[in-house]
Amino acid sequence: MVISQPPISSRQVLRAVEVAALRFGGLLPSEALREAGVPPHSFRRLCLEGVLHGIRHGVYVTGERWRAADAGEQYRLLVRATALAANHEPVFSHHSAAVLHGLPIIGGWPATVHTITPGASGGSRNRSTTGHRGPAPAVVETIQGCQVTSLARTLVDLAASSTLLVGVTMLDHALRVAEDRADRARARPAEVPDTPALTKADLYRELEVVNPRTGRRLAERVIAFASPLSANPGETLSRVRIFQLGFAAPELQVCFPDVLGRNAYVDFWWGRVRKIGEFDGFIKYGAGPVLGERDPSSVVWQEKQREDALRARVNSFDRWGWDLALAPARFHAFLTERGCSPRLRRRPTRQHAGRRAPGERRTPDTERGTGRRTPDPERGAGPRGIGRRTPGTGCLALGGRLGSEVGGVPAGGGPLDQLGDGLRDR
Repeated sequence: MVISQPPISSRQVLRAVEVAALRFGGLLPSEALREAGVPPHSFRRLCLEGVLHGIRHGVYVTGERWRAADAGEQYRLLVRATALAANHEPVFSHHSAAVLHGLPIIGGWPATVHTITPGASGGSRNRSTTGHRGPAPAVVETIQGCQVTSLARTLVDLAASSTLLVGVTMLDHALRVAEDRADRARARPAEVPDTPALTKADLYRELEVVNPRTGRRLAERVIAFASPLSANPGETLSRVRIFQLGFAAPELQVCFPDVLGRNAYVDFWWGRVRKIGEFDGFIKYGAGPVLGERDPSSVVWQEKQREDALRARVNSFDRWGWDLALAPARFHAFLTERGCSPRLRRRPTRQHAGRRAPGERRTPDTERGTGRRTPDPERGAGPRGIGRRTPGTGCLALGGRLGSEVGGVPAGGGPLDQLGDGLRDR
């Protein structure tokens, strides 16, 4: 006589897989499910009921965790599940390495995982994996149990193969995090490891090593355009759109001293028209690490006071958010109506006109989008009472130029002048 067992309940499953989830960082291989007493014939039913979610063949996660994860976390789980299910240990690259390094993206993460296959005659692609040919990575790091290309190699690979917006968003973030870490190390040398900060010079050297078959010019433009002065991806999006729409490049993180008794830094400053622009991600007005324990209404009031004090010093002050910056036509109309001037086309001087000398590299136009300022002898060093900030410093002397690491040529070479935290909106 055969006695049928009642189907395992959702509560029993979640209680049974708790240990396995801790062991595998939230992932649930089918072997671990069987060891926990979940019968294989119930996997499909549990997925249909939403108790489990299948990520890769033989790898699951609880449905609750999958539904609570944002797009970045879901893609990270996909990459980790691919490593767990693989017969050999892959080296993840491009977007898959980027998500494990904690780099942000504007747009969407891909549906496939990306790996590097040194020595292959060409790239490969199937329903779940995109393979890239290229030189073997000199450095392979291990993050969350996965082998990934180094941060510099990942940034160069994406700069050469993605859009200007995607590449600059990731580079801006990486350079800013490196500068923040270097600042903390200088302030508290005993507490913060003194690791070399990523610089544009590192990225140019990595680009020379990788020497991509396609996308090299794009990668050079992305590196030249990137700046650690973009405080969050929303500011990067705004800066890229301002350049793409043909407006004059603003200066970044300009300091206005003694605004209500303290220094005030603004996201964008157009000196010729004395205009301030700020990207408003709205996160600073809601609960979270930016707001802390402060009352939201007091934060809004303090921000209004700051804005009123800044308005008294300039000709105009405007804010925008994600919806406007993501709509090129609306953003173009917005900036035009509010007095942003088009980017000037400079004529080449007699010294530089004509053909380039042998071995001379062309400087991409996008370098003018890094926020650097060329002093105008008719205007002097800058407006009175306004300074520029380089990473790790406060307000500079009036009208001081940004340092060479902000869009300039790095000491030691490079064709042009000059981790992971998650998304951060100020």
